[in-house]
Amino acid sequence: MKNTIIKDAMILTLITLVAGGVLGLVYEITKDPIAKQQEMAKQEAYKSVFEDADSFEVCVEEGDEELAAYLVENGFEAQTINEVMEAKDASGETLGYAINLTTSEGYGGDITFSMGVREDGTLNGISILTIGETAGLGMNATKDEFKNQFQDKQAEAFEVTKTGAAADNQINAISGATITSNAVTKGVNSGLCAFEYVKEGN
Repeated sequence: MKNTIIKDAMILTLITLVAGGVLGLVYEITKDPIAKQQEMAKQEAYKSVFEDADSFEVCVEEGDEELAAYLVENGFEAQTINEVMEAKDASGETLGYAINLTTSEGYGGDITFSMGVREDGTLNGISILTIGETAGLGMNATKDEFKNQFQDKQAEAFEVTKTGAAADNQINAISGATITSNAVTKGVNSGLCAFEYVKEGN
């Protein structure tokens, strides 16, 4: 009986080790292609929010502690700026900034998107990269009907309304998905905060 238990334990240990090794191998094989796909998606998102840009240069990298502190000071504890890219035309002139960010306040978890802000503070629009909201409700944040509300608008901060947008800084909430609407809108506001940080030369 004792030998059987030891034998079974050894078999389970061996299976666990083999499974762990296989998973590790799969991770090593797939991590680079996945990273490349994510980078391509991000670059496409930058282009979609800054169509007239010829190139993008890193302005603020992920993990910038001073920017993170600046966001917290301005009330953006749940938002993370992943990257700020300087959008340039063919002659190298700065057109504005493409910002990639993540907000953790979505109903279904993190929402990551990119946004373009011109030099004068006009928002080109947003392009959502990852979102896990409820189908038919929060997922409607990916539709133009919602996203285009931010396009060609200039505001210090946007706010969500359920009664119809009466001003340029107001965003109509998605029906049945106020949490998602607020999450994206506050994410945009954090991006505008990052834009001001960069413009101030921090």
